[in-house]
Amino acid sequence: MATTVEIGNLRGFTLDDPERGVLNNTTYTLGGLNFVDVTHKVASVSISRGKNRDLDRFSAGSLDVTFHNEDRFFDPVSGTAVDVVPRAPVRVSIDGDPQFRGSVNDWGFTYSTGGKSDANLQAVDDFQFLGRQNVLPDGSPPQELTGERVERVLDMFTVDWPEDRRQIDPGQNTVCPQPFEGQNALEYLQLVEVSEQGQLFIGKEGDLVFRSRDSAAARSAGLVTFADDGSGVPYVGASVNYGTEQLLNRAVVTAPSGTATAFNELSEQTYGVVQEDIEVLCSSVEQLQAIADYVVERYAEPELRFDSLTVNVDVLDSGQRASVLGLDIADVALIRFTPNGVCDPVEKFGQIIRVSHSVSPGRHDVTFGFDSLEFAPLVLDDVVFGKLNTGRLGF
Repeated sequence: MATTVEIGNLRGFTLDDPERGVLNNTTYTLGGLNFVDVTHKVASVSISRGKNRDLDRFSAGSLDVTFHNEDRFFDPVSGTAVDVVPRAPVRVSIDGDPQFRGSVNDWGFTYSTGGKSDANLQAVDDFQFLGRQNVLPDGSPPQELTGERVERVLDMFTVDWPEDRRQIDPGQNTVCPQPFEGQNALEYLQLVEVSEQGQLFIGKEGDLVFRSRDSAAARSAGLVTFADDGSGVPYVGASVNYGTEQLLNRAVVTAPSGTATAFNELSEQTYGVVQEDIEVLCSSVEQLQAIADYVVERYAEPELRFDSLTVNVDVLDSGQRASVLGLDIADVALIRFTPNGVCDPVEKFGQIIRVSHSVSPGRHDVTFGFDSLEFAPLVLDDVVFGKLNTGRLGF
């Protein structure tokens, strides 16, 4: 198993510099971004991306890498081939499969009198870029589909998100022509996400992904099965939740176009009122009501669900390893679980909402967090989620 860590050089060819100014060198180039492979210095890698529960918004992914630094390779004043500076691009791949792309927030250095020295890199993906630096300029967009609104924001000069790092669906809901002057770019895009009831996240290759409501629906193509009985990819631990973390029985949805309310009276009588106030940009009251009805129908009852599952990648065969490393947020898995080998197996589908890697000498674990698919909408022609009388028709 090969974990590769690369750091990008922000500073390229520099005239009169004894190292960066050498003609015909391949490390400090005149144009473009050049990544330096620092894998040979890696002691451990930790990656965390996604969210903890379906009702949350996706947050910025994080990367933590510890390097051996006894020779001061990463010392900011030592003049090495690596730009040891904040904001330097960094990317991680495993078996050639990208798992993280972002930029460095902090460098930390520890030294011991015994000679052991470490350099620690902390990085986040580009959700940070959207969340911290960009305030939208003056403007009143027309009524348009949610995907068109996402593209409009990404095209603004204050955002200027690269065209080749976008995966944007057209969307199904329409959003109103509301001015967005002074609003934070990420907060605004997440408002569009809620208006669509879709998904907005940074993929493992660093692309900004916006999935429409239909595109975000579960599909069984490429389905990976995790199992503790030898019938799928083995795992070393699983966590199952059955509580009120996802309980919601009253929704009030507001937009410039109006307000809509939905509630489940039986759930309110049983568990008490648990209300969610949802702000959206939808252009019609009909869309607001559809969102309110959907949210309450989906979350009105507590549900037994797989919260997380951990896989030791080192024990997998090549095919299983490729399947696990190929998974990303929004992919679907089937989980079979027979606690202690007692009674019948528990079998449930889950959609991935969180991916974490922990890589240390001799051990690589991947932990997936899941959203339940008991309430998955019907997907026509899908062999699993296209069956009548299962899941939910429409929204």
